[in-house]
Amino acid sequence: MAPASPTVNAAGNPRTARRGWRRALLLAAPLLLAGCSFFEQPTQLRGNRVDPELLSQLTPGVQGKQDVIALIGSPTSRGTFDDNYWYYISADTRIRIGRSQAVNNQQVTELRFDANGKYAGSRVVGEDGARQLDLVERETPVPGGDRTVLQQLFGNIGRFGPGAGGAQAGQPTGRQ
Repeated sequence: MAPASPTVNAAGNPRTARRGWRRALLLAAPLLLAGCSFFEQPTQLRGNRVDPELLSQLTPGVQGKQDVIALIGSPTSRGTFDDNYWYYISADTRIRIGRSQAVNNQQVTELRFDANGKYAGSRVVGEDGARQLDLVERETPVPGGDRTVLQQLFGNIGRFGPGAGGAQAGQPTGRQ
């Protein structure tokens, strides 16, 4: 008897075997395509977005820093050189193709306090009012950064001779 062809099923019918592969492929295709995101990912709020209604409840010269924390929450950041500036930073983000973050709407709410720690005022800065910074293209050189992959792989071969490094058998290692 001749060996069975790979496209022949156990009953000896080649058509049924091909249909089985087609069915398996049709069932697996939606699972494989599920990883390809054709639909836009939902946006996620990151940070602490200040509700304008809560911000309107603050009266300059009346509430202190603890009152603001109780009403709005802790700030995302405080001023680097002046603790009387508080920043609440938030952004709507979504994941793009390739799993990178896309920022849709970034907002910074700045709260100012006077020298006595009382609320003095606020302003909201959106993407329009953000300052664009130019990044510096220079890089700090680091020792060993100019070696190629082959130099890194084979650089130590023959560098250390016998007895050039490490403790010999029977000698103390310095650890006790």
